[in-house]
Amino acid sequence: MTPASSTADTPASARPGYAARALIASALGYAMDGFDLLILGFMLPVIAADLHLSSTQAGSLVTWTLIGAVAGGLIFGVLSDYYGRVRMLTWTILVFAVFTGLCALAQGYGDLLVYRTIAGIGLGGEFGIGMTLVAEAWPAAQRARVSSYVGLGWQLGVLAAALLTPLLLPVIGWRGMFALGLLPAVVSFFVRRRVEEPALFTERVARGMRKLPLKLLIADAPTARASLGVAVLCSVQNFGYYGLMIWLPSYLSKTFGYSLTKSGVWTAATVVGMACGIWLFGVAADRFGRKPAFLFYQVGAVAMVFVYAHLTTPTALLIGGAAMGVFVNGMIGGYGALISELYPTDARATAQNVLFNVGRAVGGFGPVAVGALAAHYSFGTALVFLASIYLLDVLATLFLIPERRGAELH
Repeated sequence: MTPASSTADTPASARPGYAARALIASALGYAMDGFDLLILGFMLPVIAADLHLSSTQAGSLVTWTLIGAVAGGLIFGVLSDYYGRVRMLTWTILVFAVFTGLCALAQGYGDLLVYRTIAGIGLGGEFGIGMTLVAEAWPAAQRARVSSYVGLGWQLGVLAAALLTPLLLPVIGWRGMFALGLLPAVVSFFVRRRVEEPALFTERVARGMRKLPLKLLIADAPTARASLGVAVLCSVQNFGYYGLMIWLPSYLSKTFGYSLTKSGVWTAATVVGMACGIWLFGVAADRFGRKPAFLFYQVGAVAMVFVYAHLTTPTALLIGGAAMGVFVNGMIGGYGALISELYPTDARATAQNVLFNVGRAVGGFGPVAVGALAAHYSFGTALVFLASIYLLDVLATLFLIPERRGAELH
């Protein structure tokens, strides 16, 4: 799978090797996001004990990281459409790296909260900018597939955190783990030196065009409908993901008496299924179209979450969890291509970050809703509720989202 070759007089972003470098930079950025959020979850009990934090204070470190991520997505998305994808991707990685590293020096709740929030701002900008950079660098026939590889970066980061944190945390402590967060600064140096701005962006700058990107998300009735549809898709995606992944280990433990280790293994099977689902989505979306792929996965999510809520044997939960993961999180592999094809270069990064982070903000209520339903009824009831919300996705895809497979970006 190689990008189209070019002659020496073509823009830098069309030369051999550029598309691959853009993909590596974008996937690495999103991998660092997944790694950071998961190691924070692992380290919260140790941090709370060392800094004498209450459970509310410890939990707020995650909450404010996500709040920062939402703000960062909005800010850096707009800046990327004004000042360049590569420039802003570099800054998001640097902000994330520096303030994650500063967490290692925290002396109490107040300064740690500030560092985590600002690190979240950097974290939040990386997904949308990376998706935009990749979409503008690769040909239309491979756009969904390579966009799915950026989504796979998150899963790789999560997997790395799950494997490395239990090994490193007892040796270097939570401060040492945060100090590792400085390593992404090296990635930002690579990005700035080896990846150029896409030709689409540089050509627009050469024409002296500067439009208000946020306004372009509702430029006309069809675009406004598409923006509403994408916002619904991203909201359901994040609501289902966080609602499921935060509570799944507890569900296995309390309902079936699984040990922490066994719950972790069974949850890991779901994560592996998610990674497979992301990759398969990219392949399907390029071959059959964006809407058919989304509809297939959405119906699959309704069915598999409902089925999973009624499984009881260990083998069924293991296999069912992997199958559920395919559909529940596989759709993350399609947003990069879908959103890139719906909006012009003037607003592409803004659309990616604003719409996805609107979904991330809504998704933050997923664990709260699942926890409340589980407390008042049962985890099974909460899972049935999660299954039902994917019906909103089906309606939004059918009536609000146009099909743009193979469209040339403009």
